[in-house]
Amino acid sequence: MNFVPIFFDDSNRVRSGWRAAAYVISCFITAVVGATLLGGLLIGMGVPLDGTSPIPMVLQFVVFCSPVIFFGWLYGRVFEKLPFRALGVWFTGGWFRDLLVGLAFGALSLLIVAAIVFGAGFAVFERNSASGSGAIAETLLRTLVIFVAGAAFEESFLRGYFLQTFFRSRLAVFGIIFTSLVFATLHNANPGANVLTWSNTFLAGIWLAVAYEKTRSLWFPFGIHLAWNWVQGSVLGIPVSGLEKLAPDPLLRGSLSGPEWLSGGNYGLEGGIACTIGLIVSTVVIWKLPFPGANPEMIALTSPPVSDPAG
Repeated sequence: MNFVPIFFDDSNRVRSGWRAAAYVISCFITAVVGATLLGGLLIGMGVPLDGTSPIPMVLQFVVFCSPVIFFGWLYGRVFEKLPFRALGVWFTGGWFRDLLVGLAFGALSLLIVAAIVFGAGFAVFERNSASGSGAIAETLLRTLVIFVAGAAFEESFLRGYFLQTFFRSRLAVFGIIFTSLVFATLHNANPGANVLTWSNTFLAGIWLAVAYEKTRSLWFPFGIHLAWNWVQGSVLGIPVSGLEKLAPDPLLRGSLSGPEWLSGGNYGLEGGIACTIGLIVSTVVIWKLPFPGANPEMIALTSPPVSDPAG
């Protein structure tokens, strides 16, 4: 039996499935080793790992993000002869515009979901008068760093080389669905996760992948992801994907009541049907709007070669 077609396409290029598998396995092994070494180092230095300090969480995301970007560049270079900027994390033309538009889309989408729940009478938002301005400012800044690190890792991993290598093999739809399944499943360990939260996170994966497809840059989905989490947890004072202690002194104190299938309950807005509606609407809007767009160089770097068949 000739195994060559299983591993290589007609252009003698390693198929996208094997490229993606090599990438994920390399990132996983390196991240596990790095996280283990980091944990031992922090314990040795006496840094608390109980969630009272943001340092371990931020450093963990840095440890996870570093191999993701490194192997994204390495396998793009080895398998597909691509430059580093093909990953969409460099300061290519329009990157700052994409970031700003992403921040606006993420914040607005989250506020629309909150407005739906508020309008239904199942959300209350009050000024946080119990915390001083210094504590609130500290929470806003500290969580901004955490959410930057978290969004950077998840976007560079799931919408980076993992998704992009399928794009270059004319398997964009498969890549979007597959990486969104992984994105949703990674959140299953969060407190309060259930079928609806998984479904919403899957939709969020599609939402962010569409944002990537629109610009072929990670700055747009990164901005969306960052603003969604930060506004939800640090501004409105609502749990983010079931995590309630990330923002101890938010700008507002939000509380959700009523049926959890609508409001999300203790999981936060991402656990309710209002989020489902908001994600679908925002995805369609991003897809239909004429802006932002991708510059010609990024389109060329992230599209399949004209002469190549599906990988």
